[in-house]
Amino acid sequence: MSTQPEFHDRMLSLGLARVSEAAALASAKLVGRGDEKAADQAAVDAMRNQLNMLDIKGRVVIGEGERDEAPMLYIGEEVGNGNGPEVDIALDPLEGTTLTAKDFPNALTVIAMAPRGTMLHAPDVYMDKLAIGPGFAKDTVTMDMTPSERVRALAKAKGCDPSDISVCVLERPRHEDMIADLRSTGAAIRLIMDGDVAGVIHCAETELTGIDMYMGSGGAPEGVLAAAALKCMGGQIYGRLLFRNEDEIGRARRAGIEDLDKVYTRDEMITGDVIFAATGVTDGSIVRGIKTEPGWVTTDTLLMRSKTGSVRRMTYRTPL
Repeated sequence: MSTQPEFHDRMLSLGLARVSEAAALASAKLVGRGDEKAADQAAVDAMRNQLNMLDIKGRVVIGEGERDEAPMLYIGEEVGNGNGPEVDIALDPLEGTTLTAKDFPNALTVIAMAPRGTMLHAPDVYMDKLAIGPGFAKDTVTMDMTPSERVRALAKAKGCDPSDISVCVLERPRHEDMIADLRSTGAAIRLIMDGDVAGVIHCAETELTGIDMYMGSGGAPEGVLAAAALKCMGGQIYGRLLFRNEDEIGRARRAGIEDLDKVYTRDEMITGDVIFAATGVTDGSIVRGIKTEPGWVTTDTLLMRSKTGSVRRMTYRTPL
């Protein structure tokens, strides 16, 4: 009989919200200051301090990088006070360091937690991603389709014209051909500078954001975080790891990945129950940024549980 403490997602979720809030409050002091590294470090320090107050035996599986690259919240780091369940943690202490430094929209602090062994240990490489919101049949869109075929397939499933579809894409030179193919359908494209976890979440709240689909390549760790969010909110995400050299292939092998061409579904990236929290640093289309007024500071947090499908929007107001 196992003596391992149970993963009480309901009890742990509020603690997870406190973790993301602390990181957001710390990094908010550096919004618009032009120093990406300082903003990220402030978020990392605050997030780690809060994590170590939680009753968990936590292991960072998606973090700031490998141990030799990141002094804290590196992949494999143990966090928590050791008194609770064994859990996997995926985090981005500041998703959108450039957005924060330049005071652009949609900078977030993001963290997800699940029972040990239920999160894909994605190496720090690129991932080709495709995501849509809830309510569609499996494989309505697939990785094998061209970008324009995906738009037409989603439009058919929605019963609308391809020109009514809106696609979120990271603005990068590598996406120019994809963007041209998308535009050939008449679809609208929302280009974002950074923050593709937020980009994927947009798909799950189409009525709020106006975004139907996300596609393009970005960080694989962010793909796992996005899958955690969609596991709670509903929606589909597919991801295929992309490798530029032998070093990146080596990273994948060390993470236990053998099939380098595998297309991962949402439930293969996150195989169990998960809780997810994101707090706004700058104003965005999902959550509001930090607001400071005389004597007070206010945060806006999205807190979600896959077990119940619950999505909470939490406003936290605290004296300065």
